[in-house]
Amino acid sequence: MIDFENASFIKLTQSDPNAAWDALQGLLIPGEEILMAFKGVRDSVTFTNKRIVVLNAQGITGKKKDYTSLPYNRIQAFSVETSGTFDSDTELQLWFSSLGLVRFEFGRGTDIRSVNYLIANHVL
Repeated sequence: MIDFENASFIKLTQSDPNAAWDALQGLLIPGEEILMAFKGVRDSVTFTNKRIVVLNAQGITGKKKDYTSLPYNRIQAFSVETSGTFDSDTELQLWFSSLGLVRFEFGRGTDIRSVNYLIANHVL
């Protein structure tokens, strides 16, 4: 499992859900749909209708991959931070029972309100 204390999922940008589908093929359960997908340099974060799947490419070649599932029903609290005048990045913080804080930073142009809506719709 990803060590979220030391992991850095920053500057995620919105990506094509079809690319996320290709990366997660065989991992999604029947009826699970991809709602939003974001990509970093080598890693990705995909929001489905059931969970958040974090893909961490490891090693020099990135062929070794770690897939961590974060179910919505384990989220105890969440926070979004919008961009400001001099700071164009946005942030999502999720507090999970038995796991703690998971933080994602999104690059310029991410509609963090739609991410907030997605989380709120599954948690509240």
